Amino acid sequence: MARPRIVVVGAGFAGFTAARTLAKLSHGAADIVLINPTDYFLYLPLLPEVMAGILEPRRVSVSLADTLPGVRVILGGADTFDLDGRTVGYTDPDGVKHTLDYHRLVIAVGSVNKLLPVPGVTEYAHGFRGIPEALFLRDHITRQVEMADTADDQAERTARTTFVVVGAGYTGTEVAAQGVLHTKELTRHRLHLRPRWLLVDTADRVLPQLDIRLSRAADRVLRERGVEILRKTSVKQATRDGVRLSDGEFVPTRSLIWCVGVRPDPLVEVLGLQTEQGRLVVDEFLTVPGHPDVYACGDAAAVPDLTRPGEITGMTAQHATRQGAMVAKNIAASYGRGRRRPYQHHDLGFVVDLGGLDSAANPVGIPLSGLVAKAVTRGYHLLSMPGNRVRVAADWLLDAVLPRQGVQLGLVSAQAVPLDSASPQALPNTGGPEQIARP
Repeated sequence: MARPRIVVVGAGFAGFTAARTLAKLSHGAADIVLINPTDYFLYLPLLPEVMAGILEPRRVSVSLADTLPGVRVILGGADTFDLDGRTVGYTDPDGVKHTLDYHRLVIAVGSVNKLLPVPGVTEYAHGFRGIPEALFLRDHITRQVEMADTADDQAERTARTTFVVVGAGYTGTEVAAQGVLHTKELTRHRLHLRPRWLLVDTADRVLPQLDIRLSRAADRVLRERGVEILRKTSVKQATRDGVRLSDGEFVPTRSLIWCVGVRPDPLVEVLGLQTEQGRLVVDEFLTVPGHPDVYACGDAAAVPDLTRPGEITGMTAQHATRQGAMVAKNIAASYGRGRRRPYQHHDLGFVVDLGGLDSAANPVGIPLSGLVAKAVTRGYHLLSMPGNRVRVAADWLLDAVLPRQGVQLGLVSAQAVPLDSASPQALPNTGGPEQIARP
């Protein structure tokens, strides 16, 4: 008798955890297949440190082959689903289309940059969801400082050393916090340059989703470093020369970093199923209504929050990881191994790395800041990473005792990381005859 095939689409926090847990529970009794555009799991929370030159990109790229024994990894982007025929269509890196049948399907495609109808943003802003974007921004920031250093015009120097970050949530706050320290390093021998960082958000405080005490701690750290925090402010227009803010001010800049949040991967719309806030509707057992063999989890799924009746769970790594594990256990239960359970999880707290010796954290509801929070934050990340822990710790140690290397490698062009990309982790171009670029 052929082994049942369980296909997982997406290797983010939810998909990776689902595939790993399924492999452990099945003991080889099932064919576990993971479809993903890249051969690695991206540990997204440490991406700002890649942008700042603290970590090398491979440190946050955990090999799927090394960490998922018993899982067959297929490189490709899923693009079609036949839920009645139980098949998934995908396009491999050479642009060749394939079809794969399944017995159980897990949709964990994650999220992409959230877009707002702001003129010029898609042309002149860059998001922050993948390694290509982090590498581009690392080079871009270095290049702006170097070009400002040799510019004769003061206005040009000012524009090139002004960096605008939109969105004061987790990502935007960390990008601004790490970025201001990075430009301080780049200008330590260019004393005539004065980098300016602005953090813009429509909320009335940074980190609005966190405890007010953590928000205040982060606000204090950012302001002490010279970051200008513009609350209850938005971007009305982006141009080649700068951005127009909602208060009427025009800020000359060559760097607009878009961190306003995320939206479910557009692939969810391809399914033609019921959605809520753009996310695929599932029940408390993470199954799609009307399709008992289809499951969804992570940012792509509108999972009922049983701890807050009437709401759905947030789009966080904490939820995605636990939902991935629950999906695997419920799939095992569908084969008679164990009992299926509803997803229910109380937040255990959050950590925000502010660079240097500063962080903000509230593990199990206890607000922390400063060096203690830093130790908790880094310890949490090391424990959460499925691999590369020693290499990450080594990079942290080297960054503490050695100056950063302020050079640009030019590996990623601006055209390669458009803000409106539906796939920040692009398929590698292997030169195949039918190369197809996803929108």
